[in-house]
Amino acid sequence: MKKALIFQGGWEGHEPEQVAEILKGILVEEQFNVKVTDTLDTLAKEDLGQYDLIVPNWTQGTITNDQLEPLLNAIKNGTGLAGLHGGMGDSFRMATEYQFMVGGQWVAHPGNDGVTYTVHIVDGEHPLTKGMNDFEVTSEQYYMHVDPVVWSKSWGKGRVYYCSLGHVAHIVRMPEVIEFMRKGMGWAAR
Repeated sequence: MKKALIFQGGWEGHEPEQVAEILKGILVEEQFNVKVTDTLDTLAKEDLGQYDLIVPNWTQGTITNDQLEPLLNAIKNGTGLAGLHGGMGDSFRMATEYQFMVGGQWVAHPGNDGVTYTVHIVDGEHPLTKGMNDFEVTSEQYYMHVDPVVWSKSWGKGRVYYCSLGHVAHIVRMPEVIEFMRKGMGWAAR
């Protein structure tokens, strides 16, 4: 059975505890053994290499080098990293190497919450989007240092997956977001 670690916390406006439970539920359905923690100290105290997937769900906040280095190294050595919205894309604003690993950083969300926009599936044959269609969402529209709503990349031997959707729990529960996260977390896992 694959193992996943979700660390949740930070700014409460993104409902980190509720979102972590949704993500945990997806992973359990996919036969993962999941640990959820609400402290960044876990990153410094545990062998992160034992996990096949790490899911950050921590908006803003500060991470120490003792916490960041084990995370960076675990991903470089093959553990997957997958997350969404501010829980991964607006974490640890002063930790530039974390942002490089993620592949982007939140810049703004003009209009704040309540903007309706269409998510266009550009490559319907990619394993992460196969079978998905364009859909509308009313939420914050994240503008990152890069343009896509979702992306995947490598960090050393590890796979990294990011989805900018998921401002609060009811957005994460949208079938399309659930599907993005199911596919993305499964793809990223070792």
